[in-house]
Amino acid sequence: MKRHFNFYSQYLIGVLFGVGLIISGMSNPQKILNFLDLAGNWDPSLIFVMGGAILVGLAGFYLVSKRSEAFFGGALHIPTRRDISKPLVIGSLIFGAGWGIAGFCPGPAIVALGAGHLKALAFVLAMLAGMALCNRFFTGHKK
Repeated sequence: MKRHFNFYSQYLIGVLFGVGLIISGMSNPQKILNFLDLAGNWDPSLIFVMGGAILVGLAGFYLVSKRSEAFFGGALHIPTRRDISKPLVIGSLIFGAGWGIAGFCPGPAIVALGAGHLKALAFVLAMLAGMALCNRFFTGHKK
């Protein structure tokens, strides 16, 4: 019974996240590109979306720091590294470049894919290929 509760709870959380992405415009690549276009048709509205996400994230981290297990049971794995490593910087640059070129990041791309946007399909396929290449050649999790 607990396993079904976990699945449905996590599914509903994912749906809520997707609805939030749609309402905020984060799944619309043109809105993202307009936000990143500081010299042109700049749309600052996503600052409020990001600010809200930061506040929710801070509250979540605070709540998690008081727990010894995950909300839905099981071990709680909190990253402990605080250094800025070369792979972190390179990954951040690749993420930012992809976001700026396509107007998508992973979550909103999956939401847009669910809505049938062809551009999102190309992005998600490229993202999956990049993840597979990274896993194969750079993480030590070779299969």
